[in-house]
Amino acid sequence: MTPPPGWYRDPERPHLERWWDGTAWTEHRREPLPQGPPPVPVTPAGAGSPGRAKVIALTAAGLVLVAAIVTGATVLRDDDTAAGGTLPAESITPTFAPTSEPPAPTDPAGEPPADDPTVVEDQLNGITVPLLDGWVRPQYISDHDVLMSTDGTYDCPGDPGLCRHGLVISRTVTDNAETSPEALAKADIADAADDAYDRDLVGRRPFGGIESHELVKSGPVAVAGRAGYLVRWRVRTAEGPGGYVQSLAFQSSVGTESPVIVRYVFDAGADGPPLADMDRITKGIRSTGDTDGGGVGSSIGPTD
Repeated sequence: MTPPPGWYRDPERPHLERWWDGTAWTEHRREPLPQGPPPVPVTPAGAGSPGRAKVIALTAAGLVLVAAIVTGATVLRDDDTAAGGTLPAESITPTFAPTSEPPAPTDPAGEPPADDPTVVEDQLNGITVPLLDGWVRPQYISDHDVLMSTDGTYDCPGDPGLCRHGLVISRTVTDNAETSPEALAKADIADAADDAYDRDLVGRRPFGGIESHELVKSGPVAVAGRAGYLVRWRVRTAEGPGGYVQSLAFQSSVGTESPVIVRYVFDAGADGPPLADMDRITKGIRSTGDTDGGGVGSSIGPTD
């Protein structure tokens, strides 16, 4: 069995961590995250050395045991005296109260802590994306690049299949040396539209294919404190109301800082998600661990 996707010690550069995608090493590297200092044992005041503290603890435990035995025997003897009889010594069973709270149960090995319910984390690209009302984490979606989708499915208006009213997808640009967010967004938008509304991965046309498109928004925008660029199309399809597709490009702040493209796919019509969610999600993207999103490009806004 191969290890699951995650950050592991880089076999080529042991002082760094490298992203394993589940099948192969990627080019994403980062400095190992700092580890907290180990807990320091505290010796009780006046106890002196650890050996002395152990002796004191054992002595105290012995005193508690003796007191419990005496108390139990006294209570039972009084009860027996009131009844006019005696009890055999072997029937006197002392009871003990715990001297400290039992240790809390630990999580099963390898099980991660509960996710923040308000965001979705993209570990590979080092960003978090806000999870708005009406959106859920991927469920029964084969494309591992999908960050979130609208809740529920419906029958596609074209070829048979199940469609979703909204998707948000993230991808790392590794197939070319282009780093300009504007150039990347403009080059990606046509592919984003085709993947969403023309043909799917198995060649079906869930919406009957794209008939036309128009540019509705483009321009620079700040993303996680970095300068980015977005391009948005309104797509009209042969079947159904069509939708809106947006390509948002910016550079990651982790590893090799490879460019990232976040795609938005929103169905048009009354059943589609609010178009304003595109801007709300973009505004809420943060670098992992960042709280304010300030930095380069923070004053840049999108243009129509």
